This record gives sequence, structure tokens and C-alpha cells, in this order.
Amino acid sequence: MIQNTGQRFVILGIFTIVVLIYLARLFYIQVIDDGYKLSANNNVLRYITEYPARGLIYDRKGKLMVYNEAVYDLMVVPKQVKELDTVEFCNIIGITTQEFVKKFNKARAYSRVKSSIFEKQLSSETYAVLQEKLFKFRGFYVQPRTLRKYPEAVAAHTLGYIGEVDEKLVTKYPYYRAGDYIGISGLEQSYEEELRGQRGVRVMMVDVFNREKGSFSNGEYDTAAVSGQNLTTTLDMELQLLGEKLLENKIGSVVAIEPSTGEILAIVTKPTYDPNLLVGRVRSKNYGILLKDQLKPLFNRAMQAYYPPGSTFKLVNALIAEQEVIITPATVFPHSFVVGSKSVKCHGHPPGQDLRGAIQYSCNPYFCNTFKAFVDNRKFVTSENGYRIWREYVLSFGIGRKIGVDLPHELSGLVPTVDYYDRFYGKKRWKASTIFSLGIGQGELGVTPLQMANIMCIIANKGFYYVPHIVKKIGDKPNTTRNLAQKHSTKVDPSQFEAVHDGMQRVVEAGTARIAKFGDVVICGKTGTAQNPHGKDHSLFVA
Repeated sequence: MIQNTGQRFVILGIFTIVVLIYLARLFYIQVIDDGYKLSANNNVLRYITEYPARGLIYDRKGKLMVYNEAVYDLMVVPKQVKELDTVEFCNIIGITTQEFVKKFNKARAYSRVKSSIFEKQLSSETYAVLQEKLFKFRGFYVQPRTLRKYPEAVAAHTLGYIGEVDEKLVTKYPYYRAGDYIGISGLEQSYEEELRGQRGVRVMMVDVFNREKGSFSNGEYDTAAVSGQNLTTTLDMELQLLGEKLLENKIGSVVAIEPSTGEILAIVTKPTYDPNLLVGRVRSKNYGILLKDQLKPLFNRAMQAYYPPGSTFKLVNALIAEQEVIITPATVFPHSFVVGSKSVKCHGHPPGQDLRGAIQYSCNPYFCNTFKAFVDNRKFVTSENGYRIWREYVLSFGIGRKIGVDLPHELSGLVPTVDYYDRFYGKKRWKASTIFSLGIGQGELGVTPLQMANIMCIIANKGFYYVPHIVKKIGDKPNTTRNLAQKHSTKVDPSQFEAVHDGMQRVVEAGTARIAKFGDVVICGKTGTAQNPHGKDHSLFVA
């Protein structure tokens, strides 16, 4: 009897413990842990990302260059998908049944309970048809967003394009999530933070047929998207269009800068492409076509191509020599320049030219002699030291270093160092006569068209420049992201520029660029022809 009573207490104790465990577990699930509540909510609530409108881009006169167009991403929650008419669904969104299976399996592999993009960037027309029948396709819903559009096929390299972030970018920048877009090139990349805005979220209630039934809790948990800031550029669209028209069927670049501010009025590179080609669902296909094009339309020649500056560089060489009193405006050199068996002769122009005349007629021997007189000058002790000083002057003109334009992927150009020539010829085994072609803008010099335009700003300003830039205003406020008001001075005094100005005026009025004369407008210019080992010589003009 005692034994039976003991057994009953043990059995009752076990049952009591089990009941208490269940009660505790139910209390934890229903009161403390909200995981199951969230899981239940996920069946009736939809979290819709509110993508902000990306900032618009205007030219300096207020003409719209880039705007936004509505598109729609089709989202899917695989676990919620029930039986559906696959053929009808595929016909609506324009894919095959094989593509449907592939896309659905990819979404299910990502997550059975989380939403992901099933089909990107449906047009407004496709969205209108789909929206009417969306109740038939449980587990699918539409996510609105915007894409870039361009009213004019102009300035593609400068404006840039956007693309979807990859895993590396998501890891590097915590703001972004899979499916977000980011500026890939041009202004879209440089001013990504200003243009992108801030995303928001809407929490919507949906019924068992996937139909939205209104905002959850009267929008208490919604956050509004903040639109990106508009950019007003320094570009003049009419001038940009003219530059692109003038270079039609040519390979090259045109850059126009306002010297008093550093504002870039036009920056043209040819061949180019229609920026609308790199928008939407066709972007990947078109990018592949452009990438394979032998004319390299994706290559920005204005900032990423090195060219020998040719005779346009004679202006810089003259100013440097004037500053060190190697020459004066009255200096005259022999009518030829001879180094061993090599001889550089004048073009067909009168002999005995001073600096102004040498610029007017682009006299090669004059500037070869100028370069040699500088580098080998005894006051610098050695030719290596003379060249080192000459090079520092050249660098102060913004050649051989990045000048800080507010566009990505700017190259620095090339001005060889003393070490470079020591490695090539041997230490103390070279002098000015070895590298004299630098004096006429040939040899190892490499200059971008942007840098050559900036040199013209320096000459116009008599010795200084402001950083060339594209963005004038962000929103309604002046662009303060860079120190644009700071003067960058060369090592040449303002007093040295008069003879160069005079010579450049003569170039247009009675020299090698008479074709550039324009009525009564006073133009100071300089022509250049640079040897090209890959084909025809390059032709240059600066003014």
C-alpha cells in the first residue's frame, strides 16, 4: 500500500512537471518571444521598400539632362506561391516557362519565406496589365522604382550610368542592400551620396489572395523616402551638342573651360554612345556590345587618354625658360638644331625669329634650342638637375598629376622622371640633346585633353587656374564638396606671359591657325601636330 502511494506521487510529479514545462513554453512563445508573432505577421503584412527618386541633373541654363522614369520590379515570396497558370503569367511579363522555372528556383534558393526580385524593371504598360490579374498569382507583388532617362543623347561619359550593387559593394557600404542601384561612372558615381536620397518602407496588409488591404496600423511603422538632391552642372548643353556634332565620325576630344572659374562648359569624347542604351533590362546586353566595339565608345578620351601635346607644349616650354631667364622675348636661335646625325629644321618661314615669331610659325629648332639651353645650363650644375628643375615647372602646370576634376577615373598624364631616364640610358649618360624632343611636345610626354584645356586657362589667367569641375550647384546651394575657389599657381610669374599672348594672337591672325580667325574676335591660339606610332599623326588646337 505504501509502495503504491509512492508510485502515484512519482507519476503525479512527472505529469505536473511536464504540464509546467508546457505552460512555461506557451508563456514564453505567446508573451515573451515575438518570433512566432512576426512569422504570422509575415503572412499578412508586406514590407515594401520605398525607393527615393534619384536627383535630376540640369545644364547651367536649367535644361534637363537626366530625369527619372517609373518602372516596377516583380517580387516573389516562394512559400506563398500556390498553383498558377504559368503560361498566362509568362505571357504577361514576357518570359518563357523555362525562364520562369529558373527564376523561381533561384528565388527559392535565396529564401522560401523572404521576398526577392523575380523580374526586374517591368514597364508601365506591362505593370498595368499585370496589376489587374495579380490576384491570380499568390506570392507575387510589384515593387515600384525609377530608372534614368535622357532627353538628349549627349555627354554620356560625363553624366555616367547606374547599375545594381554586387556583393562586394554591399559588404563595403552598409547602406546598400541586394537589388539597390548605385552610380557606376561619371557624375552618377562622383555624386552618388547627393543623388541617391534615402530609402523608406511601407508596411501593408494583404489578404490570402495577395491583394493589398491598406496600410498597417495607419502607417505608424512607415518611413518616408527622401528624394536625392538635384545637380546643376556647369555644362552648356548647346555647346556640348555642337562639340559632339563637330567630332562626328572622328576620334578625339574637345574640352572647353571658363578660365575665371574653372567651370567646364563642354567635355566631348568621340566615339561615344547614347546613354539610354545603358538603362533598364537591355543594359547588360548593350554594354557587352559597346565593350566589344573596336572604336571603344566607352573610353573617355578627354580624361583617360594620354597624347603627346606636340607643338601646343611649346608655350609651356617658352614660359619656363623665360622665368629662369634662359631666354627673353628678344632671343633668337639658329635656323636649325643639330644633334649628331639628327637635324631639326624650320618649316617654310622667315629665319631669325624671336619668341613671338617662333610661336607664330611654330619653329621646332627654336624650342629644341630653348629646351637644351635650359636643361644643360651651367647654373643648374648638371643636366640631370636642370631637367629635374624643368620638370617641376611642368608639373606646376597640372601635367603629370591629377588636377582634381569632380569626375572619376582621371589620369595624371606623364612627365618622365630623372630616374626613368637613368634606367633607360644609364646614370649620367644622357643630357638635353638625348631627350630634346620633349621641348617640342614629343618623346615620352603624355597629356590628357582636359590638361591641355587647363593649360589654356593658366595662360589666360597669367599663371594660375581653378580646379576644373562639372557641378555648379547641389540642390539650391553652390557646390562646396571641393575647394573650388582656391587658386592653384604655377611657378611662372604673371609678367612672363605677354610675349606668349602676342605670339598666340599672331598664330591665328597670320600664322599656322589662320583658319580659326573669327571676325573681329581676338583669339590667341596654337596648333600642334603630334607623331602617332599607331597611324596618322594627331592634330591639336588650343586657344
